[in-house]
Amino acid sequence: MATPLFNFVFTFLTLSNLVLLSQSQVTRAPFKSNPNGLVLPVFKDSATGLHIANVTKRTPQQSVPLLIDLNGRFVWLNCDKNYLSSTYFAPFCHSTQCSRVGAHSCNKCFSTTPRPGCHNNTCAVTTTNPLTSQTAISEVSQDSLSVQSITQFGSNAGPLVTLRYFLFACSPSSLLQGPFPKNVQGVAGFGHDSVSLPIQLASHFGFPRQFALCLPSSSQKNGAIFLGTSGLNGTQTGNLTYTPIIIGSQGEYFIPVRSIRVNNKPVPLNRSSLTSTRTRNFGGAMISTTAPYTALERNIFTAFTQFFANQFSSVSRVTPISPFELCFNSNNLSSTNVPNIDFVMQNKNVTWTIVGTNSVVEARPGVSCLAFVDGGQNPKAPIVIGGHQLEDNFVQFDLVTSRLGLSSSLLSHNTSCSTFNFTSTSFVKEME
Repeated sequence: MATPLFNFVFTFLTLSNLVLLSQSQVTRAPFKSNPNGLVLPVFKDSATGLHIANVTKRTPQQSVPLLIDLNGRFVWLNCDKNYLSSTYFAPFCHSTQCSRVGAHSCNKCFSTTPRPGCHNNTCAVTTTNPLTSQTAISEVSQDSLSVQSITQFGSNAGPLVTLRYFLFACSPSSLLQGPFPKNVQGVAGFGHDSVSLPIQLASHFGFPRQFALCLPSSSQKNGAIFLGTSGLNGTQTGNLTYTPIIIGSQGEYFIPVRSIRVNNKPVPLNRSSLTSTRTRNFGGAMISTTAPYTALERNIFTAFTQFFANQFSSVSRVTPISPFELCFNSNNLSSTNVPNIDFVMQNKNVTWTIVGTNSVVEARPGVSCLAFVDGGQNPKAPIVIGGHQLEDNFVQFDLVTSRLGLSSSLLSHNTSCSTFNFTSTSFVKEME
């Protein structure tokens, strides 16, 4: 009889037939019934450590790379240059579409030639660069968006399915300033909002409001984001640890972290340090894909790094490399001898275990550093769990039951988020 772990690995491997969406124009046969779920290919940018998802937009269709912002309210992208689409439409002021986005002011454009992102008497919304916090006034827009379907988890991928009236924001190119990955055209917001990417797709296709991240740790291979029931139901869910999701005031995702352990020993922290008026005193850790590394409030960071260093005293320390403050000689280090870190959640038996591959990072040849950074004295949350700690973890967001499912590192199951192979062309030929 197959074990749950075997089934877990097998379902990951069978997804190897999924298809990487071409960067050029693509054509597919129509999907004749609503899919059970959808899948997006995900890539890691080697320069920034951030993660990118490809979606297919416009008419004719074009693959568009977007920065993944787990806590973003909606999708926004740069429409200043070469946005050509026969299905683009800018909703009028005070329309139903504007109300859904929460846009209550009207847009003004002083160009003599209207274009995507620049029309009068349309609705305006404020968009934010999640890396720099820079804001801009943007035009609420709608256009077609297509995503790869999955008819049943573990089966071959289905064709592209299309939402013809997908709501997003057309933003100026100035909003892409800062440490954005090269060639990224905007942001894919996955936050708890009626017009975020996963919730619009779930509402349109009628599947549950669920999605799962499986971020790759290598820039050479892809990971995946699953939307809907595909990738969320099946034997692998029996391997997940569940904790409540708390929704922040701007649709952010928090989980309750009550304490931190290193080597199964509690880090001496004041309970009050893990609470914040910004997180409504529930001991909240915000999960973020736009923070490359986990950030800890300064008092927590100081106590945590000192305790970790004491537990890892057998490995010689070296001069820190910014932005890290605790670095080691890699010659005496392997991922297996790094102490495990546990975020203890609603009770001592519910933990998110962070193993060596997620707790340290090679800052340069011969030097590895603890992949946690000082979040300052007044951060948005006492703990902001970053992308490096999410990599090669299967992280399920079930917005129906308000709970988060965590696998911890898939590497301990002899698999990873890079198991998925989107490069097969056999399915493309079949559909053309």
